[in-house]
Amino acid sequence: MSHPRPAPHPRRTAVGALAVLATAALAACSGPAVGTDTSAAAEAGTLDEVDWSTVEPASEITWWSNHPGASQEVEQELIRRFNEVHPEITVNLVTAGAGYDEVAQRFQAASQTDELPDLVIASDVWWFRYHLNDQILPLDGVFEHLDVDTEDFVPALYGDYEYDGAHWAAPYARSTPLFYYNKDMWAAAGLPDRGPETWDELGEWSEALRTQVPVDGAPMGLATGPSWSAWWFQNMLWAHGGQYSDGWETTLDTPEALAAGEFVHDLFHGSRIATVSTDANADFAAGVVASTIGSTGSLTGILESATFEVGTAYLPDGPAGSGTPTGGTGLAIPSSRTPEQQLAAATFLAFLTDTDATAYFSQSTGYMPVRTSAVESDAMQAVYEQMPQFRTAVDQLADKARSQDWIRVFVPSADQILTDAIEQIVLEGTDPEAAFAEITPRIETAHRENVEPYL
Repeated sequence: MSHPRPAPHPRRTAVGALAVLATAALAACSGPAVGTDTSAAAEAGTLDEVDWSTVEPASEITWWSNHPGASQEVEQELIRRFNEVHPEITVNLVTAGAGYDEVAQRFQAASQTDELPDLVIASDVWWFRYHLNDQILPLDGVFEHLDVDTEDFVPALYGDYEYDGAHWAAPYARSTPLFYYNKDMWAAAGLPDRGPETWDELGEWSEALRTQVPVDGAPMGLATGPSWSAWWFQNMLWAHGGQYSDGWETTLDTPEALAAGEFVHDLFHGSRIATVSTDANADFAAGVVASTIGSTGSLTGILESATFEVGTAYLPDGPAGSGTPTGGTGLAIPSSRTPEQQLAAATFLAFLTDTDATAYFSQSTGYMPVRTSAVESDAMQAVYEQMPQFRTAVDQLADKARSQDWIRVFVPSADQILTDAIEQIVLEGTDPEAAFAEITPRIETAHRENVEPYL
């Protein structure tokens, strides 16, 4: 199954954009070959069967987070606010890793022990593995008991965690990649005050931008690594008409995918428009590079650290158009915890993702609000008015968002394997055809061993 790009439409207000998004082709985000009838799933026994009305919430829970967007203080403040409403539940915030992958690896290692948390980060490339391993609780039943208004979640974001008619996580720190540019350098180079509409246009602007960056700098800086490289490369792949996979079939040997590989090879080894940044956000804020691709969740940090005016724009188009992947993380409740712990965790999760909390988290980090009511709120509208950079992500979500190719988000370890190929191309200059050919059997093996038996 392929995922067609949503038809383009004019930029709308945040409210209108999200309404359009609810009915767009992003329905494919709900996962491979699934139903959407929650009641049917319940009859089949795939949903939890706990009578939550008979359960007394635990008095203490543990939350494992990597503090997305340097949000540890924000998360501590959210806990403080939660305790104003629910003083009977103590929440212990644990730094479980520096990133999504470290948290996931720790969660996997703890799965057979009594060291599991009650609430855990579940990123776009990890939640499905948790589900395949029966490690997380379907939220529909406990959310219904708590009267959580799930209809108010941004449909595409909540739908990302749907499989077999149930939702296995709730959206929390959700993002898309953004194109960040240094407005001062742009002006000094005589460029229009906007991001490049196409990758070709960035190439045309690159020589003017070289005069504005240090000798060791570049027009663009990009970082590599798991849960990152394959995310930003997804845009370049779509921009050339390629995809990681067509349904479960890996398609990295198609002319379109190879053209995307050649494009990224040229970025670093031909035209040298881009340079590898260990920390692209820091290099951008320091003026070492004139632009970068970064998460919307990095926005607040970039705005605070940059000494120049920061511009944000959609990811550029390519010969076949464009698209931006959604990403970031949700939150899941481990299935092996007691009902008392699960109910307490769900109570806290409902608070973390309610209108006021998601608006506060968005204002403080740059991640997108996960509720339509938060986007509509006076607080967020004021933020968008004062700092229009925040608005770019909301508009791009509506105008350009596209569900990610299955193998990256549904095949365990595929994200890391894809990263291997991209790093071969970017760091070592490997021919894209050779790099993709080397990893394809590894992805197919991962699918055959870790997905097929469970479908």
